[in-house]
This record gives sequence, C-alpha cells and structure tokens, in this order.
Amino acid sequence: MLIYWIRNDFRFIDNEALRYFSNYNGKKLCCYSYDENKFKDRSAQRWWLYKSLTNFRNNLDEKKFKFNFSNDTEINTIKRLLKENKISQIIWNKIYLPNEILIEDKIIKILNDNDTSYKIFSSSLLLEPKKTRKKDDTPFQVFTPFWKNEENLYLNKYNYKNYNIKLPKIKNLKIYKEFLIILPKKNWYKKFEQYWIVGENEAHKKLTNFKTKNIFNYDKIRDFPSIDGTSKLSPHLSFGEISSREVFDQYQNIKKKNIRTRKFINEIGWREFAYHLVYHFPEMLKKNLRKNFDNFPWSKNKIHLEKWKSGKTGYPLVDAAMRQMYEIGWMHNRLRMVTGSFLVKHLRINWIEGEKYFKDTLLDYDTANNVSGWQWIAGCGADAAPYFRIFNPITQSEKFDPDGEFIKKWVPELKALPKKFIHKPWELPGDIATKIKFSLKENYYEPIVDHSEARQAALAAFEHTKKK
Repeated sequence: MLIYWIRNDFRFIDNEALRYFSNYNGKKLCCYSYDENKFKDRSAQRWWLYKSLTNFRNNLDEKKFKFNFSNDTEINTIKRLLKENKISQIIWNKIYLPNEILIEDKIIKILNDNDTSYKIFSSSLLLEPKKTRKKDDTPFQVFTPFWKNEENLYLNKYNYKNYNIKLPKIKNLKIYKEFLIILPKKNWYKKFEQYWIVGENEAHKKLTNFKTKNIFNYDKIRDFPSIDGTSKLSPHLSFGEISSREVFDQYQNIKKKNIRTRKFINEIGWREFAYHLVYHFPEMLKKNLRKNFDNFPWSKNKIHLEKWKSGKTGYPLVDAAMRQMYEIGWMHNRLRMVTGSFLVKHLRINWIEGEKYFKDTLLDYDTANNVSGWQWIAGCGADAAPYFRIFNPITQSEKFDPDGEFIKKWVPELKALPKKFIHKPWELPGDIATKIKFSLKENYYEPIVDHSEARQAALAAFEHTKKK
C-alpha cells in the first residue's frame, strides 16, 4: 500500500506528492492527522483548516481516493498505519520549518526501523531554503540580494515540471462529522463565513482577478486599507491551497509586466526570504536574531497590552486595524507595520507578545512570515527596519486613510468627527464636540501614551541595546 501523508498542501495544482500518488496503480490511501497541540494557540486558523480540509477531501472523494483522518499526532498516526497495514511506501511534501523537520526526522527513523520506503517532495516554496546561498556559501540576511539570487536561480536553473491534476467541480460539499473536532470551542469564528471563501478554487479565482485588475496599480493602491487593492491570497498560501510556484509562474505569464507589478511578486520573495531565515536561523522563532536586543528593557504593562489587543489605544488607525483583525481574521500589511511598531516602540512591549496574538487571531498565520515580520518591525531581525524608525500612527493615518473611511468602518464611534480630527480626536475643539455630542472619554478613549513622549522613551530604551 502507498500512503500519501497530507501535511499542509490542500491542493491539486502543483502538488508533487499528490501527482505521484495519483499515478500509482496499486492500493493506496491518503491520510491526515490533526494534532490539536499544533493549533492550540491558532484559534482562527482552526476554522480555515476545517473548511480547507473539507474542500480537499471532497476533491479526493471525487477522484475515488481513499482517505483516513486521525485525531492524533502525526508520529502516532504513522505508527498506527504501519501496524495495521502492509505499507510499501509513504510519501509527503516537505515543510521547511524547524518543528516540522523534527517531526519528519522522527518519522523517517520509524520508517527506516520498519524497512519502509519513503519519498519526499518539495513544492511549498520556489526553492528549498538551502539552495539559495551567498558566494561564500553562507545564508543571506539581506532581502534584495537574496531575492535577486533566488529568482535567477529559479528561472535559469530550476527545471519546473507540471505537477497538476485536474481540479474536480464539486457542486455540493459533503460534511465530514469527524472534522468538527477541529473547530474552535468559541463561536467567534462563525463571522468569518461572511468574509471568506475557503479552498483551492477560490485561491485561483483571486489570483486571476488580481492579475486582470489590481496588479498594474498595485504599487499605488496596496498601502491604502480602505481600498481592496491586495490579492488576499495569504490564507490560501498559508494552507497550501495554492503554491508559491503557481503564483510566480502565473505572474511570469503576464505580458505587460513593469515596475508596478514587481511590487506584487516581491511579496512572494519576502515569503521565500522568511523561510530562508528560519531554516538557517531556527533560534529566531523564540529569540532575537540580533543578540544585542536581548538587553532591551521591555515593558510588561499588561493593561497596555490588552488595550492594544482590543483596539482601545485611543489611536484611531491602530484601533481600527486591531478590531478589523479580530473581526475578519486578517489585517492589511501596512497596518501590520503600524500596529506592530506601536506595540514594540510606543508601548515597548516585547515583539513576542505581538507575534503570539497574531498567531491566535490571523487566518493567514505563517510561522516564518509572522516571526520574521515581527523581528523586522522590532529591529532585531534580519534586514530589519532600524529600531529608531518609529511609525507615527497619526501621520500614517493621515497619509494612508486620508478621508478616514477605514477608521469610520471599524471605529464607528468616530463617524461624526470631521475629517480634520478623525486621526487625532483628542484635538477636537469643545464647541464642535458639543455640537456633534462627542466626548473623548465617554464615546472613545484617551490615548494610552503620548506619541512624542513614547517616541523619546523608546529611543532612550534603545540605548540599552548598545551596551551589549
């Protein structure tokens, strides 16, 4: 029997392991193991996983591929399958994350001890992280030369093959009761239904629509959260419903590519860079890549942390972004930088706290992307923004939400404020406040910190990193 161990690759297009499985003529079985410990801190993603797995299994059923679901660790599942079946080979697609590699290594040992053949495919990234290296054979720590090298290597030396299987058309999805255990216990996830369609079909629709509409203006509209100017492919990429290769190759087929469209494909480059970093520097998953930041005097103000999480900081753009994330499980990239900077610089709270909250709340959470992104914002990662580059939440708001449309949507208590004051409601004159019946204390929140004072305090704290 051939076993296809499904990991994080819920797709038919560009799935090397599934293509190999499909072409196998003997007895075969697809298996997926849900390890609840992996998702105990990823509440939002449990909803997407449930939906994605349901979609994927419907497609497998349409192909008459047998499927086994296990509510157990992957190691225990493989042990059980080996005990219950006469297995000739186990195949899977590799995940280039330290914890996943550790699981894989343990399973390889089990297979070797049982004299069971295995085959590993690699289709989650453009290239394996170890393939793109500097001339001195060390890993990159700066994005631009990394991406230039990786892109050239992929285009010129990598022999891309078509690993596609025709995607079935399913009209009515079957519901599998055994998958219900995946869903979060809190019902808060149910609101996601009104914002997202999950699955491989939807991923390809989004990519096609984006290619024909927004990609040629991407560099101009991508920073404005009130405009639907991004692809929103990130959750689909996170769950392997579409691959980096497919996105990149579709991009290559665009005839009128220019400097504007480059901004989009560079996002794939940043994703590749994040995996490259985590693969070569696994310690950064829990610690600062730049060790001098181990000396940083982080604040442990729990009240400030909770106000940041709940969108009650008194800074409208920050609050709007945090409320949006909790509501729809997604945040605009510009706002990830603004809210992240506010946490680590205005509030001086350790980036690890922000990474942890995003992990639990984002549908598109990706270990490598999230960790490298937070360390970039905090100034302690590779090719990071310097710590002294402190985003001003007021000017960011005025520049990227000039009419306050995004703020009004997610902080409706500020709807009546004139455009001039919606970015800094604490400056609203008393006569206007009386006229529109608005009180900063009663209807909204006073800023939890003063921007200028917080900036100076952050710069002073940064001096501690120079002492190590």
